[in-house]
Amino acid sequence: MSFQHFNIPNYLANALEQKGFKRPTDVQERVIPSALTGKNIIGQSQTGTGKTHSFLVPIFAEIQIEKQAVQAVITAPTRELAQQIFLAAQELNQLLPEDKQVQIRSYIGGTDKQRSIEQLKQQPQLVIGTPGRIYDLVSANALNVYTGTTLVVDEADLMIDLGFMESVDKIAASMAKQLQILVFSATIPEKLQPFLKKYMENPKHVMVDPKQASAKQIEHLLIPTKHRDKATLVKNILLATNPYLALIFVNSKKNANLLHEELAVAGVKAGLIHGDLPARERKRVMKELNDLKYQYVVASDLAARGIDIEGVSHVINAEIPQDLDFYIHRSGRTGRANLSGTAITLYDETDEAAIAKLEKMGITFINKDIVRGEFTEIKDRNQRKNRGVPQKSGSSKVAVNKSKVVKPGYKKKYAREVAVKKEQERRVAKRAQARQIKATKKARNK
Repeated sequence: MSFQHFNIPNYLANALEQKGFKRPTDVQERVIPSALTGKNIIGQSQTGTGKTHSFLVPIFAEIQIEKQAVQAVITAPTRELAQQIFLAAQELNQLLPEDKQVQIRSYIGGTDKQRSIEQLKQQPQLVIGTPGRIYDLVSANALNVYTGTTLVVDEADLMIDLGFMESVDKIAASMAKQLQILVFSATIPEKLQPFLKKYMENPKHVMVDPKQASAKQIEHLLIPTKHRDKATLVKNILLATNPYLALIFVNSKKNANLLHEELAVAGVKAGLIHGDLPARERKRVMKELNDLKYQYVVASDLAARGIDIEGVSHVINAEIPQDLDFYIHRSGRTGRANLSGTAITLYDETDEAAIAKLEKMGITFINKDIVRGEFTEIKDRNQRKNRGVPQKSGSSKVAVNKSKVVKPGYKKKYAREVAVKKEQERRVAKRAQARQIKATKKARNK
């Protein structure tokens, strides 16, 4: 099936083809046709499945260009995720004929609210942003969402974790009475049910089980801690891999701060990002990441769900997440754009049950250790459990092979891919800025 088979305008299908989308993904095949008929949808799918365009495509298809009013609102739980969706929307918009381009605006926290209000003399057709800032503009009678007939709630479970569902509820209540709602979430927690029951009558449930728990090009390594200092072990892993960019995950903001400090003491300069960082600091860290000023970043799970960082070659799990679905989200930060990726997980005896569950989810681990600065293959941990059992006569120790994760030329390949993507994003952002300035001047002259 191609996008041409959907009931969407030819110019939109052509734009998707120009973008390199030859065939819809599973989630797109199941969401787009129902969304085009106005159906409410609850979608569950993991990261990297094409979810964003599963709601952007029907929104672009249904927006009436001649109608100068808000027609759709997309909410995301973090500024970074909202900006990613905004960028994806702008990239698609730029490929449309000029007379079919949608007026899109992004509203997120940490930006000049008064300036946003002044620019709203002309209402956008598509609004993308964080719930708090969008509702601020609604309550100030600046953003008229009452004309909007489609609401997207992306990463709903993270939205609940961060306490933003109340703002989403208020936005939904301010929109058109006949409102189509598309909710996307990795899980459907109990706390989400009141919202679903309040606004969604007979929604279609779309659950896309991944064909594999992790992309084929991601290698999953297991390294036993053996009661070693974790910061020192992480440092040795970083030196052995020499990553293009490594995300180092821990389970809490407190542990992120602690590991970041310990790595600094060990002489490792790393970035730090988690939900408690002030908005200005998060923005600074993200800019420095995009400018490749850091080779290593210590992160909480916010970065696994709410932030898309380009060019991640390695993911290091300094701690196994309590919610094992987050392992998939974490490892999914690497192995993108058809590049290889490596997910390295540290574990001790208390993690055995979690590792067994991950293996049942389809993750295939390679057992290794760091010995004198190199990765060395070791026996499977299940075999090591039986090390007290006497060996048969004539048996000998299994020889181990030493190998390094670093692959020749991979850093140059990553650099080329990232450079191309950044240049595309720069051009799109520049064109979008020019259009916004032109629209603002036009509104002032009216």
